[in-house]
This record gives sequence, C-alpha cells and structure tokens, in this order.
Amino acid sequence: VEVKRTSKMAQVKNRAPAPIQITSEQLLREARDRKIEMEPRAPRQQITDKEELKEYRMRKRKEFEDAIRMQRQHTGNYMKYAMWEEQQQEFERSRSVFERAVDIDYRNQTVWLKYSEMEMRNKFVNHARNVYDRAVSLLPRVDQFWYKYTYMEEMLGNFQLCRQLYERWMKWEPDDNAWGAFVKFEMRRGDEESARKIFERFIEVHPTLKSYLKYSKWEEKQHQIPYARKVYERSLVEIADEEERNSERLFILFAQFEERQREFDRTRVIYKYALDNIGREKMPELYQQFITFEKKHGSKEGIEDVIVGKRRLQYEEAVSAQPHDYDAWFDYIRLEEAEGDLEKTREVYERAIAQVPPVKEKRFWRRYIYLWINYALFEELQAEDLNRTREVYKAMLQVVPHQTLSFAKCWRLFAHFEVRQKDLEAARKVMGQAIGFCSKLAKEKVFKDYIHLERQLGEVDRCRKLFTKYLEVFPTNCSAWTKFADLESTLGETQRARAVFEVAVSQPVLDMPEMLWKKYIDFEIEQAKEGGDDEDDEDEAARSAAEAGGPGFRARELYERLLDRTKHVKVWVSFATFEASSGVGGGMENARGIFKKAYDALKEDGLKEERVVLLEAWRDLEKAQPREEQKIEEVTKMMPKKLKKRRMVVGDDGEEQGWEEYYDYQFPDDKTAPVNLKILEMAHMWKQGAMKTLGGGGNGGAASKKRKAEGDAEE
Repeated sequence: VEVKRTSKMAQVKNRAPAPIQITSEQLLREARDRKIEMEPRAPRQQITDKEELKEYRMRKRKEFEDAIRMQRQHTGNYMKYAMWEEQQQEFERSRSVFERAVDIDYRNQTVWLKYSEMEMRNKFVNHARNVYDRAVSLLPRVDQFWYKYTYMEEMLGNFQLCRQLYERWMKWEPDDNAWGAFVKFEMRRGDEESARKIFERFIEVHPTLKSYLKYSKWEEKQHQIPYARKVYERSLVEIADEEERNSERLFILFAQFEERQREFDRTRVIYKYALDNIGREKMPELYQQFITFEKKHGSKEGIEDVIVGKRRLQYEEAVSAQPHDYDAWFDYIRLEEAEGDLEKTREVYERAIAQVPPVKEKRFWRRYIYLWINYALFEELQAEDLNRTREVYKAMLQVVPHQTLSFAKCWRLFAHFEVRQKDLEAARKVMGQAIGFCSKLAKEKVFKDYIHLERQLGEVDRCRKLFTKYLEVFPTNCSAWTKFADLESTLGETQRARAVFEVAVSQPVLDMPEMLWKKYIDFEIEQAKEGGDDEDDEDEAARSAAEAGGPGFRARELYERLLDRTKHVKVWVSFATFEASSGVGGGMENARGIFKKAYDALKEDGLKEERVVLLEAWRDLEKAQPREEQKIEEVTKMMPKKLKKRRMVVGDDGEEQGWEEYYDYQFPDDKTAPVNLKILEMAHMWKQGAMKTLGGGGNGGAASKKRKAEGDAEE
C-alpha cells in the first residue's frame, strides 16, 4: 500500500479574497476595546513592618540600578530614581543620584533644575545655594539659573549676596532682559541712582536702538524728563548701527516724547531734521506723523514748503544730470502744478520744451511732444490764458519738423481749441495746414480727424470735399471708400453711395478689395430689403431690369461681376447663400444652380480642397431648408473620399529629404487613371514574349526574357 505524504506547508485551496475585508485599523480598535494583550496592573502592596519596607526599597533600587545600567546616558532614569529617593526621605541617596546624573551630562539643564528644586523643596538652602553656584559656574550663559539663584537669595533677604550675583552675571554681558531684572531689583530696593548706573553700563555694552529706547522710557517713567531727553539725543550719535541710528522709529518716538511734554517747537525741529537729512521717501510713516502733528499743533504750509523744497532740489539735480529725461521733467512739472504757482510752473515748462530731441526720429519725439500738449492744456485749463494757449500751440507746430515727421494729435488739439473759442475759420485753417503737411508723409489720421470734426458740425458738403481730397491722396484705401459710401447712405443719398462704390471697385489697385466688394454687396442687399432698388431707378431700362431680376438684381449683378474677377470659393458660397435667402434671393433652385456651376469651375481648375468646402457649405444650406424641400442625397453622392497618401519631400537644393504623409480627396465624378498602368503594360508584353519563346526556343531564353521584363517592370 502506498502512503501519500502531505507536504508540511499548508496548501491554500481557495485563493479568492474574503467577502468581508478587515483592515489593520479595525484589528487595533477591537484589541483596544476588548483590552487584549494589556499588561495587568501590579497589585497594591501594603507594608506593615520594617523588614517589608527594607525589602521593597531594595527591590526598587535594584530596578532603578538595572535601568541605569542598561541605559547609562538616559537622564530620565536618574530623575525617577532621585525623585523616588526623595519620597523615601533618603536625601543623601537622592543627592548621590543627582551627582551621578551631573557626572554623566553636566550640560543638561533639566538635571540642575530638578536638583536645585529638590533641595529648595526640602529647605536645604545651603545645598541649593551650592547647586546653583556650581550651575552658574559651569553654564554661565544659561539665564534661567541666574534668575532662579537671584530670586532665591532675594526671597531669603540676602540682598548683598543677590547684588553680587547680579554683578557676576553682568560680567558675561547677557541680553537686555537680564539687565532689566538687575534694574528692577535695585528699584525694589529703592536705589534709583544705582539703577541709572546699571542702565549706563547696559547701553555701553549694548549700544542698540532697543537699549536706548528702554533707558529713555525708564527715565520718563521716573519723571526725569531732562535725563530722558538726553538719552534720546545721545542715541542719535552713539548707536553703533547707522541704519538704526537713522531709523524712522527713533525719530517718531523722540518726536512723540517731546509732544507729550508739550514741547511743540522741539517736536517740529525733530521732524524737519529727519525729513531734511534722510528724506520723505524713506520715511513715509514719519511724514504722516508730521502732517498729523501740524494739523493738531501747527500749519500745514510750513511743512509742505520744506518738503517741496527738498523735492525740488532733487528734481533739479535729475534734470541737470540728464536734460533729455522727459519723465523727470514730467515729475517736476507735476510738483509745481500741485503747488499752484503759475509763474514757477511756466518757468519749468519753458525749460522743459527747450530740450529739443537731437535726432529727428519719432520714437524720440513722442515723450517730448506731450510736454507741449500738457503746457497748452495747463494754460487753457489752469491758467485760463487763451492767448497764451494759442501761442503755445503755434510754437509747438513750428518746432515739429514736418518734413520728416508729424503728429496728428497736435493739429487736432489745436483745431478743437479754436472750435471751443467758436472760431471755426481758424480751426479749418489749422486742419487745412495739417492736410498740406501730412499728405506728404502719407498720414491719413489727419483726414479722419478733419472729416469727423466737420461731420460733428453738420457740414456735409465739406465732408464730401474732404473725402474727395482724402481719396485723391489715398486711392487704394478701401476703408476710406467705404466710409465715404456710408456717409452718403446715412444721408439717404443711395445713388451717390452707389456711385462711390462703383468708382471704388473700378480702381486698378486696392489694399483690401474683398472688404470693399463685401460692403458694396451688403449695401445693395440692404437696399433690396428696404425696397429701394425700384424707387431710385431713374430710367426705364433699370426699372425693367429690376422687374425681370427681382428685388436683389443689383446684388446678383455684383456677384457676377465679382466672379468675373475671382473664382474664390467664398464668393461662390456667399452668392449661393444670397440666392437661398428669402425676400431678395431667387430661391433654393437658383442657389443649387450656382453651387453646381461653382463645382464645375473649381473642378476645371483642379481645386480639390475648395470643392470640399463648397460641398460642405451646400450640405449645410440644404439642412437649413424645410425637410420636404431638402435634396441632401444629391450633395452626399458628390462628397469625396479622404485618402492618406505618401510623397517625396524635396528640399530647396533639389535633394530628397524623405517621405511625408498627406491627405487627398477622390471625388466620384473624377476620371482616375490606373496608377500602375505602365507596369501592367510591361508585364503584358513580357507574357507575350514568354509565350513566343516557349513556342520556338528553350527555357533558358524564356527565363532571361522573364528577368528582363521584371527588371523593366521594376524600373
């Protein structure tokens, strides 16, 4: 009988996950709730005699010693051991444990603090004094030992010893809190002079802003105002750090101190000294404090004069160093304008406009010309001197080199100024001069401004003349032609507007002809919708043409004229859309006819992508029609197939650079010739030759001819 031995490893038959998953968090929570694996508490033991107490102490000491032996550097074990010995009233043993901890790590502050607290708690004063003395000797930079040591001696009434301790402490030059504690001790003893000497030593050791402010605040609290003022004055000289010596906070506190003492003249001098020597820009808060002070106790004019004088000096230095820095001139002028002194402002303006740019390039003149413009606006609005304003505008136009560059803004502002003075002749004269100068520089902005001015004045005839002059100078500007036609259309002059459009489209060269034709066609469509086609016809031939062609016959003629010039697909789509529109178009049948005509024209030119665009527009137009009038199947049959092909890329130098993929369209009505026609013909010739060879020759000749035919086919 064979006995099958099972493997020692347990075989898992079902490896599927359990239907209910348990997380580690659930396991821990259940263990906590059920208190699994929790150590049982030791039973409370009652000691009834000395033997049990001795045995208990021996066991506990052995546990502490074992813990210390295992972790000798761990001070926590020592602390627990010493505190337990203290509870057992074994103070010598507790001191021994603390001493052992000190030997292990004397830099540990906790050990010294626990040691001293144990001695003080049990009223061993000399022992505590000894511990503190050793602590401050070994760790003199730890202020907490000094604080506790001096506090203990002061509480015990040993004031002389406490003072000696402070003196020992001060030799280490601690921070300001330690010096403050020494001062407070002397004040508690009622020795103000000693406290003052301590402060003197303090600012000598720490000549900082914080030290002087503490000293002055203390003197003020003692009502020693002269001493406090002297400290503030010394701080302006004796503080080591220059940044702190000239800090805004120091001057503010000094001024506020004098203000509290009702010394307003001293306060004003302090503020002025700070603003004059350091500057308003670096002390914004102090300046606000100064303004507040002047509002309460003085006049604002005095301080403003001082600050403005300082800023004026700074701007003078800036414009003297760089006379062509026009931004500095602008700041200087704004300062003088804010002061309201007209003569000083004019003087600065005259000095600024005298700095003519040395180069006749417009980018150097742009900032400069605004000095003139601001000068003229200042004379008109603030000084209200109209004659001087006119002189400024004239001088500005004389300074600008109009042969090289010009500024339409200058002419326009001058003309508008004359209009405000109700002198239209002078304004027209100015704009006429502007047209004469700027026409040579091909600046059309002057024409636009002049036309806009006359249109606001309601002078339509002058607008027509200006447009005529405008178009003589810029005959290729389609925007000017359309604006001229829009003017006539707005006035209800349909024939004039149509004549303008006709002249425009007859120009040989235009910058944006598509925009012009679109405007013309939109104009005719709008007229057809309003019913103006028939009303404006003057002859019988035009009237009969309108009756035959429908309301939109003029727009249809424009489309046909445009198609004579260009066969662009957008023109065809727009034409068909127009025909499909209700009211002015010929209907959907006419639109389909235009689409077919366009398709044939684009097919003849070999424009495949344009044909796709045309068919998509046709299909969208068919979808927009009512369902019973749609003929989408006809368009769908004409839609092409999109094919991915490859072609060789040839560089500019004629070398082949590799193959690229592109998309081509195959239309159903295109006659596609076989691509491999030549290869098929050569294969057919080879087959005929092979048949002849088999009939009269051997296999070797047939094989050679076959290879030759294959080589030709590969070529």
